[in-house]
This record gives sequence, structure tokens and C-alpha cells, in this order.
Amino acid sequence: MDLALNGKRALVTGSTSGIGQAIALALAAEGVAVVVHGRDATRAAAVVDDIRADGGLAATATGDLTDDDAAAAVAQQATQAFGGIDILVDNMGGTAATDGWSDPDPRDWMALYDSNVLSAVRLIGALTPAMRTVGWGRVIQIGSGAHPNPLPQRAAYCAAKAALANLTVSLTKELSGTGITVNTISPGPTDTDGFQDTARAFAQHNGLGDDIAAATTALLAGPLANPSDRLVQPREIGALVALLASPLAASVNGANIRIDGGAIPTVN
Repeated sequence: MDLALNGKRALVTGSTSGIGQAIALALAAEGVAVVVHGRDATRAAAVVDDIRADGGLAATATGDLTDDDAAAAVAQQATQAFGGIDILVDNMGGTAATDGWSDPDPRDWMALYDSNVLSAVRLIGALTPAMRTVGWGRVIQIGSGAHPNPLPQRAAYCAAKAALANLTVSLTKELSGTGITVNTISPGPTDTDGFQDTARAFAQHNGLGDDIAAATTALLAGPLANPSDRLVQPREIGALVALLASPLAASVNGANIRIDGGAIPTVN
């Protein structure tokens, strides 16, 4: 299927690895000129090299999106790379070691809110005015299946992702009639390097040594059980982002789309 994305320009934050990298590769495969963002220039350049090796267009924009000036510089770099940004994918986020209710540190909670929510707010403010001018744009937030099903040991992270989904809806209303759509994608547990680290720790804690495969099977049979009986693959999230970014999804607006194997038993 032709998604009619050839010639569009995207900034994907946090795209030097994992889900963000998969999104950058998926968009580039559809003909989108992609700006790869991260804080490590070497890692960002490696993703750009992969895209270019497959015949795609890519550039880098590096900087810390929790800093106002650095975020403004990233927006400027991204805009200058290909003459504008049509698609903003807010993928940057992360968790912390102490974001639960066991001895909560407000500073950690604030830092998580900054990295997961305010990083998106900064770029939305910088990049959507130009989208308004041309009458077309896409803002896609990468949330989490944990926000409608918050985990006490990740309370701050879950709350931040809930805020991200909430601001998606208010931004949709703010941008009504502009040709810009705003949506959230909420993945469940995804087969990334971060998950591999979690599975390894689970294996060691439960007498499985370093058997990540056995740990994954046990997790899917227990706390991560879902009707699809599998982890989400990053490329699947990339494909969903590409669809939502395309003109074919013009009527999908203000939505929170779960890609979690059916793990969250809710009715939208």
C-alpha cells in the first residue's frame, strides 16, 4: 500500500535505539526525510547511516529536550535539515530507578514529567506553527499501555504517560480545522534492549540464570500475559506510526491507539 508519505519530513525524538529507531526506519522506508534525534551524536549518525544505506534521506539533530534552549536548538536543526517538519513523533521518555511509592522523591517525579511530557510540549510549541501555515501536519505521541493500568512501582512514569495522552486530546481541539492531527500510540511490553535487561534481571532473580528466553516465557505467562501471547515488536509500532502519519489517516484524530496484544482489558 502506498501511504502517500513520499516527500514528507519528520522529526522522531529519542530515535537512536529501540522504538524510536524502528519508527525512524519505518518512516524512511515510506519516503519520508527523517531527522534522527538523540543526545549522542555518534549513535544518531549510525541510524542515519542505516537509513541512507537503504536509499533513504536522513539527518541528525542532537540535544537534551528537557532544556528549553537545547530543545529550541533541536527544533531549529530539524527544520533546517530539510526545510521544515511535517511530522513530529514525540518518542522521548524514560523511567527512573525511584519513580514508585517506596520512598518517592519529588525531584525524580518532576524529572520524569519533564522528559516524558514537557519535552513534547517544547517541540509542539516550536514546530506546529509552521504546520498551521501550510495547513497540514501530524503530531504523534508515544505513550504507554501502563497509563490506563498504572503500576505502583512505576507510578511517576505511568502518571506522566497519562498526562501525555491527556494533552493529545486538548491539542487536537486547539488545532481544530488546521489540517494537523494529533494522536497517541500506547505500546505494551516491547522487545527492545530495555526489555532484554528487564528479562535478564527477572531470570537472575528467579533462578533462571541468564536465560532471557525462559524469563520472557515466564513473564508472558504471568505479569505480562496478553491474549496475543507475545511481545510487541518495534517494527510493528513503526508501521502504525507510518499509517497514522499518512494522509490516509486524516480522520484519526485525538485517539489513543493501544498496541499491546490486548493486554489492557478496556473498552474505548
